[in-house]
Amino acid sequence: MIENIRLSFQGIWAHKMRSFLTMLGIIIGIASIISIVSTIKGTNEQIKQNLIGAGNNVTRIQLYHTTDGNYPYTIDYEGIPDGIPLMTEEMLEAIGSLPNVTAATAYTKRQDGYSSTYFYGNASLSGCSTYGIDDSYFETCGYVIKKGRMFVPNDLSGFRPVVILDDNAAKSLFQGEDPIGKTIECNSIALVVVGVVELDTKFEPVINSIEDYYTYMNSRNSGAVFLPDVLWPALFSYDEPKEVAVQVSYTEAMSAAGKAVADLLNTYNTNTNGIQYKAEDTLEQAKELQDLSNATNQQLVWIASISLLVGGIGVMNIMLVSVTERTREIGLKKAIGAKKSRILWQFLTEAAVLTSMGGLLGVGTGIGLAEIISRIAETPVAISVPAIIFGVVFSMIIGIIFGLIPSVKAANLNPIDALRHE
Repeated sequence: MIENIRLSFQGIWAHKMRSFLTMLGIIIGIASIISIVSTIKGTNEQIKQNLIGAGNNVTRIQLYHTTDGNYPYTIDYEGIPDGIPLMTEEMLEAIGSLPNVTAATAYTKRQDGYSSTYFYGNASLSGCSTYGIDDSYFETCGYVIKKGRMFVPNDLSGFRPVVILDDNAAKSLFQGEDPIGKTIECNSIALVVVGVVELDTKFEPVINSIEDYYTYMNSRNSGAVFLPDVLWPALFSYDEPKEVAVQVSYTEAMSAAGKAVADLLNTYNTNTNGIQYKAEDTLEQAKELQDLSNATNQQLVWIASISLLVGGIGVMNIMLVSVTERTREIGLKKAIGAKKSRILWQFLTEAAVLTSMGGLLGVGTGIGLAEIISRIAETPVAISVPAIIFGVVFSMIIGIIFGLIPSVKAANLNPIDALRHE
């Protein structure tokens, strides 16, 4: 076997250009598959990351219309619904004791440019998300301090008029000026900025439609403003039902934990108009989008595989040429006692080595191509080790399959006729 491999490399090196051109179909096919699979894998990870909170395993539970459609209830425009109780410490403790729930926080939220416009000098910020939060919100939802400080106990219990901005809100309102210690105004109430936060894990969402683009750009440009929950009635005149965010122990438990929290909250719910708590099944959404992505891109994999077929035919052609060129060599080996099996395995090995080299070059090219696509298209990429192993092994199999006919032809040559061949 080792001798056959040595002879294979010797033959490939003796005809370098011909060998490279023969491998080209294999290289293109493997490179295409590796780059496509890596892009698919990266995109799927991005989809999952975007929907489930950048790896924080956080799911949110909010009020939904459940009888006349399945869409979120917006207190901004619809007012406070009847029969929905205010959140209590006992309810939060009950949520925290549910299986796989590692942290829980309750908060109020508005996203209404009319009721929550913020002013600083001549600048204004509207349409942003305003949150009334407790002391566990930032840790639960994966925010870290970028500048300034987090809320302290006296902020939350002493009704201090302080506010924390996310990075996007700070940029939009202050235009590069340091916001810490500055005073902004909302609903005629002065609020002192004490900190700027950002998500611990940065990511860019997958944009699949014009609606996704505008939703993302609006949220990116507007940002979020965080208030101590005790200030909420001062800005918006009344207390109101809260949404809940829970962090779970592992990703696959998000759907079950979210449903359990919603079911628990609905035991306190006496609304008769179909307004109920419901968890967004972001994990299921991620899986559906991943399935759609896979189904679409698998077609590209099959198209790329055609080049492997073309490459295999090229290998068969060049091996037939090689058999013709080396007819006298084959006849001489047979004349001195070489068996059919030895001749067969020599040419099969040469074909397998040729395509394996093409597979390895294709893997390297595919990884480089995936990285180039990632940089140009600004899409994520994740190199698939199984795809690399498959690519090399499959290219070797291609060589064996398409090298079989030329190898059998070489093994079956009549030594006398072979020696007479000119």
